Amino acid sequence: MSKVDFGRHSEDYAVHRPGFPASFFRRIDAIIAVPGARALDLGTGPGTVALELAALGGSVVGIDTSEGQIAVARRLASERNLEDRVRFRIASAEHTGLDSDSFDLVTAGQCWHWFDSGAAMAEARRVLRPGGVLAIAHYSYLAGHSAAARETEDLILRFNPSWSMAGSTGVHPELIDDVIRGGFRLTEAFCYDHDEVLSHARWRGRIRTCNGVGSGGLPPSEVLRFDEALGRLLSEKHPDPMVVAHRVWCVVAQKPGSPETRA
Repeated sequence: MSKVDFGRHSEDYAVHRPGFPASFFRRIDAIIAVPGARALDLGTGPGTVALELAALGGSVVGIDTSEGQIAVARRLASERNLEDRVRFRIASAEHTGLDSDSFDLVTAGQCWHWFDSGAAMAEARRVLRPGGVLAIAHYSYLAGHSAAARETEDLILRFNPSWSMAGSTGVHPELIDDVIRGGFRLTEAFCYDHDEVLSHARWRGRIRTCNGVGSGGLPPSEVLRFDEALGRLLSEKHPDPMVVAHRVWCVVAQKPGSPETRA
């Protein structure tokens, strides 16, 4: 497997990969009022979380190590007329280069497992103001509850037997103790399922972003062969569009100090 680089399929990310559902952002807004909040989105990719926080009225900075992802995020911000509410920069979660005690909210959506957890936790604590909120969230398809997802993972493993991330339950309880060890006060953890309705084209695009396929798992020629095979599988066995079960998992924690959150 070559080095993982999600920027190789930034356009697929932007167009095809489902972001967190609206219900997730309502939960976050119930914990800390997003309108007027200063937010930092770690591992922002094409701005999936950052753009939604900005659309809700937050003042947002999104960071990512991938130039390709940041370029797409900036373009999407312009297309959505959100340039006055969100800015994007190339930086890592472990070394943001941003001021201490300067954010009300730090988010990390579907990316924390790629970070040095201890270093990223320390950096999140540094940039948050006293009483600020850290939300680490995942939005995962569930191969155990969706035949299309399960068969897709089987196909990935045929092309890439070394891929190690198949069969995720979308639940990450280890993060609860991680935030406590990182000096945060646990506020809550929440988890719920959400059905995504996806066309075959969108599911194929989403899977091209997978680290086991187009973002480092396979060379470009094999990505094409895989994508064609997945297209045949879907057309033979599944309706278009189809329902793919997903799961939201989120740990919310607070930097010691005041004011309190609304949770």
